[in-house]
Amino acid sequence: MKNFTARQGVLAFVVLALVFLPLLSSDTFVLRVVTEAVMWVGLAIAFDVIAGYTGYLNFGHGAFFGLGAYTVGILMMKAELPFAVALPAGGAVAALAALIAGFPTLRLKGAYFAIATWALSRAIQQLALNMDITGGPDGMRLDAFLNPQFFYYLMLGAVGGTFLVLWYLLERAPFGLKLKAIREDEEGAKALGLNPTMLKMQSFILSAIPTGILGGIYAYWITFIDPSSTLGDLVSDQAVVMVVFGGMGTLFGPAIGALLIFAFKTVFWAYLSKFQLLYLIILGALIAVSVVFMPNGLWGTMLKRRNTVRREPEAP
Repeated sequence: MKNFTARQGVLAFVVLALVFLPLLSSDTFVLRVVTEAVMWVGLAIAFDVIAGYTGYLNFGHGAFFGLGAYTVGILMMKAELPFAVALPAGGAVAALAALIAGFPTLRLKGAYFAIATWALSRAIQQLALNMDITGGPDGMRLDAFLNPQFFYYLMLGAVGGTFLVLWYLLERAPFGLKLKAIREDEEGAKALGLNPTMLKMQSFILSAIPTGILGGIYAYWITFIDPSSTLGDLVSDQAVVMVVFGGMGTLFGPAIGALLIFAFKTVFWAYLSKFQLLYLIILGALIAVSVVFMPNGLWGTMLKRRNTVRREPEAP
């Protein structure tokens, strides 16, 4: 009970610090860095819905991010719709893409699913490169809205809302147990009367919606998007690294992994930007060490050790 209360206290302190950060610091650079860190936390926990809880590694996660970004850009710049209308449309388009892509890809398993989703992401990127409405390889520029506090609180609200919804669905509602049953034994879950196809589709869409919304916020915040930055492999690759390092199948694990990996990336590019290859080597070595020595990730390993200590009998 003491540990649970302490964890709640730490979480409350972090939430309050994030809420009052713009009031505590007037540095625009700090606010921008924290905004991006919060965005990566949201992308990591959304990715973990299909990867950690359902057991399907999605290398096309970045496609939903890019679709949300381009939907907001096209609706605002071409259709001249307000951002408040374009942003929900970004999540809806990502959900529709997950629904369409889920029918063929979710029939596959393991590496085949990962390769299929990666190929789908590359196909969407090629479409964006060759379509006039997206600006092609030159990208698309959005009207600037110079209000860092607005985007900070919008990103924080979107990620916070996503975390609460996923926490309820995956940790408190039966839906999370059903997904874990599919992850552990899909045939056994089917024998219990579950519908794995429907549950996997719901998980896929649930992962895509917040990703598309975050992509839409990112597009309006950055004011410039192109296929390489929003539809490339960066979002998917970093999401995989963050979730594996933090701990798959949990909500706190991907959040912690996202913060640590993003902090390492920020410091590295600030002081060692000339050594690009070294960054990839360190990142690869970190993942290799995590897989070998911490297969449950950082957060999963901490929980496992705590549970082991609790189960040990007291000395006479």
